[in-house]
Amino acid sequence: MKPDKVRNLTDDELRHQERELNDQLFKLKFQLNMGQTESLKKIRGLRRDIARVKTIARERGVATSVTTVVTTEKK
Repeated sequence: MKPDKVRNLTDDELRHQERELNDQLFKLKFQLNMGQTESLKKIRGLRRDIARVKTIARERGVATSVTTVVTTEKK
């Protein structure tokens, strides 16, 4: 998943995407432990996608808190 695509998602969509990616990662790890798959590349990709989603969500949270602090300081 490209960062530009993730940045275009709303906050609710970001949370949903993170949950969905975590579920996929869990299923792949379970399959790996059961010996049904050997797709380490997919696991690595999912972990990176989760990190992207979390990073962008954090950036939005920090931007919102900074805006709130700046607004209250001007009053």
